[in-house]
Amino acid sequence: MARGTRSGLAMVLAIAACVMVPSSTPAMSRPTVDDETKQQLTVAARSLLERRSKALVQQPRRRDRQSPSEVLGVQISPLVVRNQDRALRELANRNRAPVEGGPAYTGARTRLRADRAVRTGDRITLEATEHTEVRYENGRLTQSVRRRFEFTTQGEQITLVAERVLDPSVHPLNDPDHH
Repeated sequence: MARGTRSGLAMVLAIAACVMVPSSTPAMSRPTVDDETKQQLTVAARSLLERRSKALVQQPRRRDRQSPSEVLGVQISPLVVRNQDRALRELANRNRAPVEGGPAYTGARTRLRADRAVRTGDRITLEATEHTEVRYENGRLTQSVRRRFEFTTQGEQITLVAERVLDPSVHPLNDPDHH
């Protein structure tokens, strides 16, 4: 009986030791991204899309034309900032109507739902679905677009380095190449 108790105790201790041993995989290389980080990445990505959607609506000249280089602690790479600023200028200067010569857009709203975020080494990929609604005098247009955002990490710093549309046949309303 004492022998059975000892072997049972040894088994419990062995299991407990396995549970208590920290994972040999460092946190930065785990494939999953925690919910807080996923939310942080989504907010940073959404800020770019929201600014482009707002650029579709005729507004008095605003001084905040230059895109931010950081959103909620996420750095925006200089290349992404330049591309965003160019997109904002193009969107602000094109015909802002659902059809050529039609009524101008009067409002725009963009939401971004994170579908998944995956970490591979020092890179994080966020796949998300953008829902944009633009309103005009007599109606509205809505569009859903799947996008991928690429981030790099260096220590605790996360940087947005690229963005692209996942479905090549979709032409987002708030992308400058849409006509």
